[in-house]
Amino acid sequence: MKYVFIENPIAGNKSRQMLFKQVQSAFRLIDDEMIIEETGYRGHAKEIAAEYAAKYGGDCVIVSCGGDGTVHEIANGLAHTQTPLMILPFGTGNDFAKKIYGTKKIDSLNVVRAFGLHTGHLKYDVKPIDLIDYNGEKCINVMSFGLDTKVETIGRIIAGKVKFLGSQAYNIAVIPAVMQSMKYKINFDLDCIGRDGKPYKWTVTPKDYTLLAICNASYYGGGFCPAPNSKLDDGILDFCLADAVNLFQALPLIPKYSAGTATDETSPFIHTGYLTGGRIWSVDGSGLLGNCDGENFNYPEVNFKVEKHALKLCFIKE
Repeated sequence: MKYVFIENPIAGNKSRQMLFKQVQSAFRLIDDEMIIEETGYRGHAKEIAAEYAAKYGGDCVIVSCGGDGTVHEIANGLAHTQTPLMILPFGTGNDFAKKIYGTKKIDSLNVVRAFGLHTGHLKYDVKPIDLIDYNGEKCINVMSFGLDTKVETIGRIIAGKVKFLGSQAYNIAVIPAVMQSMKYKINFDLDCIGRDGKPYKWTVTPKDYTLLAICNASYYGGGFCPAPNSKLDDGILDFCLADAVNLFQALPLIPKYSAGTATDETSPFIHTGYLTGGRIWSVDGSGLLGNCDGENFNYPEVNFKVEKHALKLCFIKE
């Protein structure tokens, strides 16, 4: 078996360099092959993953060594292939990793040890998970619109300038974001599923809103949790929509949104539910204020749908 470690360059990070050396030493003692591929530009991780998947199929595991951006690219490269993805959370936010490893306090060393990578005695289960297709691209975690995209954008700038803050940069970014207007307009036509399991359409043109999150997983933006009970393999997406609110209405919602308790039962401004796809478009033809897996986009229209069991993922063996 080939294990291809795709990483953003880790030069200057001594702890990660030492961790990699330990893994390399372990691989010298086993028959499996360790290959390290460094990314050089945006989209490179997707290209690398797709090339290895086409060449080796199920005889290869792609190991993501980075954050949510790296996971996003690799998921796009591996969608609908036989090659599984293993995630080592070496990024700033590691929001998708929070879901699959069941904790907000991600420790990359603990994950390496749990997979047995440090000893060469590898142990993991491979299971299929869903993806979101949006305009032909794939989303593994959360696609969102409105205020949260502003927070994501500001948080990334802060994290880049003050690196020791880590994921806390996104919490700090909430402050300047909510000091501006939080009222946006959007059109949507959603294919929803009621709590009784029956499908229905929800169409609003236009809708005044503050944020809309469409979730395959649970966490984004450094740990905010719009869909605490999401399932990765059920062929259903969770959504959380916040009506247009002002600063005083938003302030009590923020801690609930972070804790995963912002629902239509705890706030009159929140609407939650389930869907399988839909269409979202701007009211004036301009680019939407949106992002997917923390990567901003400005499509004027997004057509999306859930793709059940589109990616094979490595889970820590229980």
